[in-house]
Amino acid sequence: MRYIATFLTVLLLLVSCKKKEQNTTKPVTETVKKQFPKLEANRYNVAFLIMDGTYNTELTAPYDIFQHTIFRDNIKAMNVFTVANTDQAITSFEGMRILPDFNYIKDTLPKIDILVIPSAEHHLDSDLKDKVMLNFVKRIDKEALFVTSHCDGAFVLAEAGLLNQAVSTTFPSDINAMRAMFPKLDIRNDVLFVHDGKYITSAGGAKSFEAALYLCEHLYGKKVAQQLAGGLVIDWNVDTVPHLIVK
Repeated sequence: MRYIATFLTVLLLLVSCKKKEQNTTKPVTETVKKQFPKLEANRYNVAFLIMDGTYNTELTAPYDIFQHTIFRDNIKAMNVFTVANTDQAITSFEGMRILPDFNYIKDTLPKIDILVIPSAEHHLDSDLKDKVMLNFVKRIDKEALFVTSHCDGAFVLAEAGLLNQAVSTTFPSDINAMRAMFPKLDIRNDVLFVHDGKYITSAGGAKSFEAALYLCEHLYGKKVAQQLAGGLVIDWNVDTVPHLIVK
């Protein structure tokens, strides 16, 4: 019995030491390198500014139209990607979680030819106080060929001072709010999109498709725009869409 007791004592000591070794082992942390989207050469770079509360349709409608340009022959197609002020996933108004491609605060961004500002939940209030975001929009505006907004994204352009010399529009029920907030601007309520210079503003919602198709028609011609629309089963004729082109 004495030998059995001694054996058990040694066994318990070994188990205890093993547990201590296991408890003192430091967890291994693995650094994951951020993956950026591949941007093909000789294409327009199209950035979508997203944040918590972005509305799905104002994001996905123009995104779909522009992304489908890669399936058309003999045109300068578009690289589409998202930019945000975080590396973490943003949550859209409808609950979709989206991982941004670029963090405009710390990443090195490609040259942006077209900036798209979809509407977001707080574009009439707290987002307009985000100086970092507004300064980003102003900076990209200096080099972009086009800056577009959908629905209340126009409020961001207005707050950034980019619509001071341009005619614009926004979500129909927010026209009066925009006029009250920016009384010096020329804001139209009888059209679904306005093209003035480099700025294209739209009423948003499903009409975000039309504004995006219009830009494609402006860049590529009617035939390509109709092909893009057909690929998404959209009846496209710009003449049937109430709009304003400022010459």
